[in-house]
Amino acid sequence: MCEIVVPFAYGNAPCPSRDELLRVRDRMRDRGPEGSGAWFSAEGRVALGHRRLSIIDLSDAGAQPMVGADGRLVVVFNGEIYNYRELRASPVGRGCHFRSTSDTEVLLYLCREQGA
Repeated sequence: MCEIVVPFAYGNAPCPSRDELLRVRDRMRDRGPEGSGAWFSAEGRVALGHRRLSIIDLSDAGAQPMVGADGRLVVVFNGEIYNYRELRASPVGRGCHFRSTSDTEVLLYLCREQGA
């Protein structure tokens, strides 16, 4: 099972500390021993941390946080989309190129195309 850390600065709160995010994320190593990642928004008010347990796409292309091809969307995801192959087939048929074989990238694509 993966683990997710998402600190954010609400209102006038201080921005999340990079060191604190990495410490919290790395304390969860047992929940995601196969990899880790971190992402910080440009203004530093939002951070995403992830510990990875690889199940579908075992390559580095399936690592998280995952950033969309246009750089506008970023996602961390803990779960499994069982019908992701079917959901992926239509965009691929229209010429969409995915960088991974992960269900997370399909989720990222669907959020971009259809909204939340």
